Amino acid sequence: VFAMNGFLRVATGLDIGLSTKCVVIPKEMGMCHQIGYSEMRLPNLMGHTSMAEVILKSTTWQHLANTDCHPHVRTFLCSLFAPICLDTFIHPCRSMCAAVRDSCAPVLRCHGHPWPASLDCERFPGDEDMCLAPLTKDYKYLQKVLPRPTCQTCPAVEEFFTHKRVLEVFCDSSFAVKVKLSKKRTASEDQEYNIECQVEFITQGSLLPYETQSMIQQWLLINEKCVERMSPTHRPMVYLLVGNIEEGIILVKQVYRWQRKDSQLTLATQKWRYHICL
Repeated sequence: VFAMNGFLRVATGLDIGLSTKCVVIPKEMGMCHQIGYSEMRLPNLMGHTSMAEVILKSTTWQHLANTDCHPHVRTFLCSLFAPICLDTFIHPCRSMCAAVRDSCAPVLRCHGHPWPASLDCERFPGDEDMCLAPLTKDYKYLQKVLPRPTCQTCPAVEEFFTHKRVLEVFCDSSFAVKVKLSKKRTASEDQEYNIECQVEFITQGSLLPYETQSMIQQWLLINEKCVERMSPTHRPMVYLLVGNIEEGIILVKQVYRWQRKDSQLTLATQKWRYHICL
């Protein structure tokens, strides 16, 4: 039983015909791996007729998929770029498209792009047809609702500070995360960031360290312009991100560049263990 069974609504489908073929999802389409099936139909639902075209067009969406801007973003995108190899094309439902659009369009806007006309939700079938539908509301209650990162104004990188000031900031914050950033170039000359997170110093409340790490990684992917400003060179750089969780939203308030010669951050983190906030 493939993983997408939980999304299917039963009704009539669209005949694929003899003009399509089943092919293995290529390794370059990382966003469509581990989604419950390994073969796709070509041409796909975006009208791409060659694997080279599929890879080229889908890679521009890989970054959005990595942000996890919606739980169904990969399912939605892969149903179009790499449709499952069945006897009928299974379109995403209009409701799934709308749910993904409402969560992910702000992320695209943050990167300077509108929601594309090619993904206009009106082109997809209603939920009464055979299509991929969002999981039911009951499913949401079974999941732990985590704070989510969002597109925000980039905080300035603090250059001059004392350990006492850093301790005051810690007292007013929900989290502080030590992040190591390094850049690498991809084959398409785009920049990618290797992100290493170490959760330290500030209690996460009810959050576990790995949850905080995942959310900070999402924040860095969504707020890519902030990351570009933080890391002007290809040399690995270490930062301390400090922020709050307000009404279910993660907001980074301060960014400190952690340099070896800078003893103030090290001193602040050492004193934090015994510090009493006033």
